[in-house]
Amino acid sequence: MTDDLMPNPIFSSLPMTVFEEMSGLARSLSAINLGQGFPDDPGPQAIREKAADAVLNGYNQYPPMAGLPELRTAVAAHYARAQGLDLDPMSEVTITSGATEALAAAFLGLIEPGDEVIVFQPLYDSYLPMIRLAGGVPKLVSLQPPHWRFDRAMLEAAFSERTRFVVLNNPNNPAGTVLPDEDLALLAELCVAHDVIAICDEVWEQVVFGNARHRPLIALPGMRERTVKIGSAGKMFGLTGWKVGFLCAAPGLTHTLARAHQFLTFTTAPNLQAAVAFGLDNAGDWFHAMPRALERSRDRLAAGLRREGFATLPTQGTYFLNVDLTASGIPLSDREFCLRAVKEAGVAAIPVSALYEEDPVTHIVRLCLAKRDETLDAGIERLAKARDLLRAG
Repeated sequence: MTDDLMPNPIFSSLPMTVFEEMSGLARSLSAINLGQGFPDDPGPQAIREKAADAVLNGYNQYPPMAGLPELRTAVAAHYARAQGLDLDPMSEVTITSGATEALAAAFLGLIEPGDEVIVFQPLYDSYLPMIRLAGGVPKLVSLQPPHWRFDRAMLEAAFSERTRFVVLNNPNNPAGTVLPDEDLALLAELCVAHDVIAICDEVWEQVVFGNARHRPLIALPGMRERTVKIGSAGKMFGLTGWKVGFLCAAPGLTHTLARAHQFLTFTTAPNLQAAVAFGLDNAGDWFHAMPRALERSRDRLAAGLRREGFATLPTQGTYFLNVDLTASGIPLSDREFCLRAVKEAGVAAIPVSALYEEDPVTHIVRLCLAKRDETLDAGIERLAKARDLLRAG
């Protein structure tokens, strides 16, 4: 192939994602998959029944580009109840084919060539390729375990006169942290001072444990007109394969975001939109019971790992719990341990180093806690086996 025919290097040079790699190994080796973040539970039955009924008896042609009006209204009403936000459903809410498409619409629709974009590591692996495709210049800020927080010095070193955007994932995957108000206030202060737009990946906003509380950045002073808030029905209802996302922003931003969405997926399956609208309007105690059930799974996984001698990090939300290999007395990198665990002991996990582009943390392993008790217990047993095999030679 001649140089003139070479594909776009932004994508052609990308390796297989760590999620695809580890899940592929789990499938081929019949291993327990504590790597990729999806629950064992099939999701709320009433919502699934609504989706099935909408396919058989509802409208199956193109829905409106920006989403079914009933879903946009339901999203705005949900955020009013849950987070005190006042969103106009017709001018400030766009329905997307999952949060990843929402992120792509935000990056491609808003970033101009040469714009600096602050991104926190570890990060969701779609961020950097899409930012670069839009012509943006990522500026990486590395967060460190066990607390995974930024401070004023870190942010002031990152912001410059060329900074146009900051990408915030809160609650954070893989760290499992929920940012406290003082951290959000600091970030908002600098966004306002530098006239920066915040693109907020808040897909885990309903999966928060204990006394932790998620507060959206868009609710802070000065942020209402400069924030893109992204949510996910798949994470809210444990229906990760549905790929129904929400883009929420002020009308001026929404106009541009919707135009980008129009030429990415145009629209999203109408039966799934109808079912999500039903779910949001008829959630009952789901948004209380679901995180409490996951919190019990977190506690079961953490306690079992600690009994086996593993050191775990605190988790305030998301589907994930992290193991500190160094503190657990395991002298391997996270990637080496994960490969040995899946191949030799039959359990898949995610090396957090794969979620850094520069100067990775190499001793943290991410586990998915959104599994049945028997799956968690078997995963703990196999992780202990992996460690024991390592010690044996």
